[in-house]
Amino acid sequence: MTSAIPVEHNDPVNAQILAISEDKIQGFVREPFEEIARLSGVALDVVVERIRAMLEAGTIRRVRQTLIAPNLAHGALVAWRVAEEKLNSAFDFMFQQDPFSGHVVVRSTDQQTKGSEYRLWTTLKVPVGTSMDEHCEVLMKHTGCEKYKLMPAKGIFALGVGHVRRKAVEPGDRIEMPAQMMPVQSINLSDLDWKVLLALKREFEVSEIGSHPWVARAAEAGVSVDEFFATAESLQQRKVIGRFSTFLEHVKPSQTGVRVTRFNALFHWAVPAGREVEAGGEVGRHEVLTHCYWREGGPDFNNVNIMSVAHGTEKDRVLLHKAAIDAHLAACGIPVAYTNVFWGGRSEIKPSEISPVIHKEWMARMRASAPA
Repeated sequence: MTSAIPVEHNDPVNAQILAISEDKIQGFVREPFEEIARLSGVALDVVVERIRAMLEAGTIRRVRQTLIAPNLAHGALVAWRVAEEKLNSAFDFMFQQDPFSGHVVVRSTDQQTKGSEYRLWTTLKVPVGTSMDEHCEVLMKHTGCEKYKLMPAKGIFALGVGHVRRKAVEPGDRIEMPAQMMPVQSINLSDLDWKVLLALKREFEVSEIGSHPWVARAAEAGVSVDEFFATAESLQQRKVIGRFSTFLEHVKPSQTGVRVTRFNALFHWAVPAGREVEAGGEVGRHEVLTHCYWREGGPDFNNVNIMSVAHGTEKDRVLLHKAAIDAHLAACGIPVAYTNVFWGGRSEIKPSEISPVIHKEWMARMRASAPA
């Protein structure tokens, strides 16, 4: 990479590419970088050059094919209660030592409310047939966490990234129709499926970015290119494949101090039982949201059942987006018994491992090394 190649996300050409490459390449695509070029209107050689340069510079933190992990593994948002003096060490352990914990975030509320004592939040995925509770109990022994609350997704209304594209979204902007809920279901995979899936999901090295990227991955999986394509496309039909995405470093500033976002807000709403699908559809249609789920918070969180995430560079503007969603729910006649915002502080993100073999080995190692 030469210094002449712009690497910030707000460079006009980079922004044009990122508006597509962050979350517009849905499913498995045989030539993903050519598709980014086609949809963005930027020449393929420029797309390849810019994505490589942004990845080397850390503006893009990873390039990879995502999976719809809730259909591949048991997953949940986990809130942890931990003493303040142990908060950072628990955070470090979850991020550095547990490959099955993905997002690791310290959160706080503007005022002390029910649930505010849960400062550490993670996402957890464990292979089908294993126990999230057993996994969390092992983590408690290693971190000193006092209590945890598992909140698995019962339905998904929005799941994307698109931070560059969302910068232009105004409070209240929403798609024409309510978001359709994607149910969470377990998919059984064959040995061939797993071989292809593990090769498919590995992060791209800089040198791999370009035309025909799956040829080497097919060899890695030990199958022909045609078999790799057929298996990947079958996995997509079975709702296992997510989007092909370039993930921006949106938590930390770039090398020159430029930030993609500054505030990460987890919104909570408690709506009447039986109206979760309706409420989730109305919340999830708002274009600012990167995630929207039906999750049950239970008594620890005033029985919230709709949760979503929004990002922004200004706190007041994030709150304007929240107010617009609140007003829309009221206009739809959906009562909200309780709502809150949990703000993200220290944060790290990594892809969650889902391999049953790796999980079995990890559990055995963690149990053997757990403090008495």
